[in-house]
Amino acid sequence: MLKSYSAVVSKTLQRQKLASASAVTRNMKFSTMSIRSSAQALPDASDDSATGKYINTITKPYTVTTYARPNLVITHGKGSILYDLEDRKYIDFYSGIAVTCLGHSNPEVTEIINDQASKLLHCSNLYYNLPAGELANKLVTKTKQSGGLHDAQRVFLCNSGTEANEAALKFARKYGKSIKESKTEIITFANSFHGRSMGALSVTPNPKYQAPFAPLIPGVQVASTEDIESVVNLISKDKTCAVIIEPIQGEGGINAVAPEFLAQLRKLCTDNDVILIYDEIQCGLGRTGNMWAHSDLPKEAHPDIVTMAKALGNGFPIGATMVTEKVESALSVGDHGTTYGGNPLGSRIGAYVVDQISDEGFLQQVQKKSEVFVSGLTKIAEKYPEQIQKVKGKGLLLGLQFDAKVDAAQVVAKCRENGLLVITAGMNVLRIVPALNIPEELIEEGLKVLEESIGQVVKE
Repeated sequence: MLKSYSAVVSKTLQRQKLASASAVTRNMKFSTMSIRSSAQALPDASDDSATGKYINTITKPYTVTTYARPNLVITHGKGSILYDLEDRKYIDFYSGIAVTCLGHSNPEVTEIINDQASKLLHCSNLYYNLPAGELANKLVTKTKQSGGLHDAQRVFLCNSGTEANEAALKFARKYGKSIKESKTEIITFANSFHGRSMGALSVTPNPKYQAPFAPLIPGVQVASTEDIESVVNLISKDKTCAVIIEPIQGEGGINAVAPEFLAQLRKLCTDNDVILIYDEIQCGLGRTGNMWAHSDLPKEAHPDIVTMAKALGNGFPIGATMVTEKVESALSVGDHGTTYGGNPLGSRIGAYVVDQISDEGFLQQVQKKSEVFVSGLTKIAEKYPEQIQKVKGKGLLLGLQFDAKVDAAQVVAKCRENGLLVITAGMNVLRIVPALNIPEELIEEGLKVLEESIGQVVKE
C-alpha cells in the first residue's frame, strides 16, 4: 500500500512541476483569475481522493494525535504561493506561522543549504564552528545598530522558540539564585504563549494547554498587560527572578502591549533586581517593520533577555537567546547545553536572514506592505461592522477581531476553499502573518479573497 500511494504522489508531483514551471520562471506573477473565485471554490479533498487516501493510509495511522488538520497536503511553494497534492494553488498569508519570512524556496537560502551541506552539517558544541560565531556576532551588533537591546552582549543558539525560552528561564533563575536562594519565582501574563515544553508551558497560562500536564513548574504568577498594578502586587525583590512578556502577543490574540506599560515594567524589574525577558519569537526579526518589536522603545524599556526563533531560519529549525553581560555574569560552564543548537547549516541560514531583515530598505518595504494590509483590512472591517470589531497588530503581525457571532475558524476554512491560507489566534482573531517580502499584488489579491470569504460566512 505504501508503494502504491507513494507512486501516486510521485506522479502528481511530476505533473505539478511541469504545470508550475512557467509560473516559477515568471517569478510567480499572475492575473486576478489565477486564484479560485467563489464559483470555483473547492472544499478540502475527499477521503476518496489521492490526498485523502494518502492521509488516511500513510499519515494518520502512524502519527500521534496532537493536531487537527484538514485534508490538505502541501507539496511545494514559491515565494508566497503554495501548492497541494491536488495541484491546487493558494496565496499564503500565514508563512508557516510567521516562519518563512523570505518566502518559500528562497533561492539564496536554497544555495546556502546546498553549499553548506557539502562542507559541514554538524560538529557539536564541543568545538567552535565558523557560521555559529558569525551568527552570534551579527545578532548582537545588528541588534544594537537597529536600536534594540542596547546592552546586548552574548547569544545562546538552540533549535526552536520553546528552547530559546527554556534557556531564558534557566538563565534568569540562575541569576536570581546567585543573589538569594529564594529568588526563583516568575511572573507571566494572561493570554501569553511561550511554548509547549514544561518550563515554557508553565508560563503559558492557558488551561487548554496546561491542564492535561499539571502539575507544572511551581512559583509562576500571572499578571495583566493592561494593569501595571497587577505586577506591582506580585513582584518581589526577595522571591522574583524573572518577568517574561511578549511585546505583541501572538497566539493570545495579536495584542500589542502599550509602550508605557513596558517602560513601567522595566522600572519595576530594575528596582527589584529582576530579569526582564522579551519573547520576540513571533513579533521580532522584522515582523513589525523594525528589527525587533522593542526597537522603537527608549532603552529605559529594553529587556535583559530577548528570545527568538521562527523567522530566524526561514523554515530551518533554529532559535536563539540573546542576553546582556549582567545575565552572562551569572552563568558558568555546564549550566546549559544543546546537541544541535548552533549547527553550521542553521547558523549560516540565520546569518543570511539577519542580514536581510536588518536592512533599512527591507524594513521600509515591510512597513509599506503593512500599510497596504491595514488599509485593506480596515475597509473589510468597515464593510462588516457587526461582524468585525477592529484591526489589530503592527507591521505584518496583524489580526481581525471578530465578534462572537462569527467563528474565525469558519472564515479560515472558507478562505482555504477560495485559495487563501490564513490562521486563527486566540480571542476569536483571524491572524495574518505573511512572508515579509510578499508582493503587493498578492496582498491585494489575497485581501479580495478574504473579503469574499467573510461575506460568504456571514450569509450562511
